Amino acid sequence: MSNWLEPILFGFTLITFVLGISSIIMSFLPTPEGENVMQSKVEYGFFGASAFALFAVFVYALATV
Repeated sequence: MSNWLEPILFGFTLITFVLGISSIIMSFLPTPEGENVMQSKVEYGFFGASAFALFAVFVYALATV
């Protein structure tokens, strides 16, 4: 019970991976007619890419701990 860092890092890693995948998937889904379609796709793509960047940082942190 003394090592709390690895499970916490694993939880953050899992959350960022799921956030990245779901944001990328949502950028490919069709949007309603009344909204700015390109803006929504770019925003979801940006959130997905930034989540994957954080995912890479957390994987590196897990590898070095």
